[in-house]
Amino acid sequence: TPYRDSPPATDSSEAATMSYYNDEADVDRDEGEEEEGDLPPTVAVLADARVPSNMRGIRACMRCGILKTLDQFLEEGCENCPFLDMENKSTEYTTAFFEGQAAVMDPRQSWVAKWLRVDGYLPGVYAISVVGQFDKETQEELEAGGRRWRCRPAS
Repeated sequence: TPYRDSPPATDSSEAATMSYYNDEADVDRDEGEEEEGDLPPTVAVLADARVPSNMRGIRACMRCGILKTLDQFLEEGCENCPFLDMENKSTEYTTAFFEGQAAVMDPRQSWVAKWLRVDGYLPGVYAISVVGQFDKETQEELEAGGRRWRCRPAS
């Protein structure tokens, strides 16, 4: 075998199948049978990850830094910031000026998510830094609610 610690090769009839489920809990489950909606909670959260649908026209939410297209912000809003009225003011709450991208699939366990300070948010693609500034009224609303934001004024 090419790897020193790899398990011995088996023929195709004995090939192991990968599963997100606990092997002991799968004893009653027929081989290859998986019930829809029977995913572990951590996998179910990952299945809801939102990523940009197109690489052109990507914008960043100025509060949390998640990256999506303008159409996605208009249709879905920002899943981390439901209190922002993205349907009517998405151009005021998002910016095209950001640097870098990081895909975060498990924010609770990712050191990158902790470094970006998005470890309390949902999985998705986040900007490394966001340039922009909320208007005074929005800043006051966020401060009154004890909410932080990631955007910084242009220097």
